[in-house]
Amino acid sequence: MYRKAPRIARILTCAVAAPALLVVAGCSSDSGSGSGADGGKKDSGAAQEQQKKPSAPPTVAAAKFASLPDACKALKKDTIEDLVPEADKVEGKADDSSNPQTRRGCSWGGLDDKGVKGSQYHYLTYSLQLFESNQALGSGEKRATEYVTKQVNKVQGKEGVKDVRANPAEGIGEQASTIGYGAREAGTDFNHAVVVARTGNVVVTLDYNGAGYAGTKAPDPADLLKGAQSAAKEVVASIGAANKQ
Repeated sequence: MYRKAPRIARILTCAVAAPALLVVAGCSSDSGSGSGADGGKKDSGAAQEQQKKPSAPPTVAAAKFASLPDACKALKKDTIEDLVPEADKVEGKADDSSNPQTRRGCSWGGLDDKGVKGSQYHYLTYSLQLFESNQALGSGEKRATEYVTKQVNKVQGKEGVKDVRANPAEGIGEQASTIGYGAREAGTDFNHAVVVARTGNVVVTLDYNGAGYAGTKAPDPADLLKGAQSAAKEVVASIGAANKQ
């Protein structure tokens, strides 16, 4: 009996120590699953690697229109005959352009001679400017919007203009302004009505003007403005039609 006591004590001691060893072993096993120091380093390295990758630049929206119509065919023959009586060339005179893909224009001029009752001269000209979307410069619509402002300021800032009247206009594309003014050109008084309009990524700049000769007054500014707005609407419509083909 005396010799068995130490042996029993040793057995009890091992039995008590065994669960503690299992707990320690279990904790040690969990620390190697990736939540310890080595796992944290891997996660941190992956995050840093992700941050080093350059972010992609924002995508610029595609332009609404890809082409321009034949400028001299953007207005109907009846419109030309009405706005420019006795036009020298009903088919118009096309502008010279180094890049017809993005810029075109046309003009008409005519002297309506009434003999002893005097004469009136009318001149209609307009240009079409297309802006393509560019990753560095912005979308075609954004560039066209900026160009409208530049064109309006350019017309108002012309040397020698007088009685300038600038106003926003509705119903002509998505954005439009009208500028009316008088000017003395080659010794004769002219009245001008200008429309600057944007449709999508295309800007129309139209100038309808006239002068009186042999005692006749220059065309009425209100009539010129009405004619300019009507012609600008027709040109804007032709741009949309040209891009549906």
